[in-house]
Amino acid sequence: MHTRQLFDLSGRVAIVTGGSIGLGRQMAQGLAEMGANVVLCARKKERCEAAAAELRSLGVKAMALGCDVKDPASVKDVVDATVAEFGRIDVLINNAGTSWGAPVEEMRLEHWNKVLETNLTGTFLFSQAAGKVMIGQRKGKSSTSRRWRGFVALRLNFRRSVITRARAGVIAFTKDLACKWGVHNIQVNAIAPGWFPTNMSQVVIERNKDYFLQRIPAHRFGGDDDLKGAAVYLASSASDYVTGDVLVVDGGQTA
Repeated sequence: MHTRQLFDLSGRVAIVTGGSIGLGRQMAQGLAEMGANVVLCARKKERCEAAAAELRSLGVKAMALGCDVKDPASVKDVVDATVAEFGRIDVLINNAGTSWGAPVEEMRLEHWNKVLETNLTGTFLFSQAAGKVMIGQRKGKSSTSRRWRGFVALRLNFRRSVITRARAGVIAFTKDLACKWGVHNIQVNAIAPGWFPTNMSQVVIERNKDYFLQRIPAHRFGGDDDLKGAAVYLASSASDYVTGDVLVVDGGQTA
């Protein structure tokens, strides 16, 4: 197969959770630019609708759906709607996530649970629901996007212990699924972005800009195109022999 064909996503169907803004939006854009039909879902459906309209201008189909990744019924509705519209699910990108900052000794249980339920349980629920479809197809690609802080503890006092735990859990879950679903021809990987200015990270970046840049060999933060390639690679036939991996996109910060 020609290399261009390996990366071609024409006609494939991808679900991107949290795909209306930020990193999810960038990854959805990359998939659509390579020909994939995209289903965007997030709590704020109106944001998904605006993003989907922009993606349709690329000549692909795009659906916008409201979804709470913590709710099994809501997740099932998205998967069912996707199959009803397109007949299949080729790619899942678990990107929806939330954040909460507080010292461990002061964090309230409801805040701890909110982060874990969104970032970890939400990944499980969508992987489970979409995975059933992919197993029936005997083919699929599942990727989860979680920042690299799942690998290391932060040296700065960001007070985000629960996020680090959730991301470490996602990495372990990714590797476990890769082992279990390899027999079904499903590749399961994770993307670990570094510091990209988004609604969720902008304040932290602004407060610690010089500290971060001193520790990023590329001497810059992630840009509007820097995550597209990773998302397309893990969604395409080019990664058919790659599973259980965590692709770090951080300008060298964890090197």
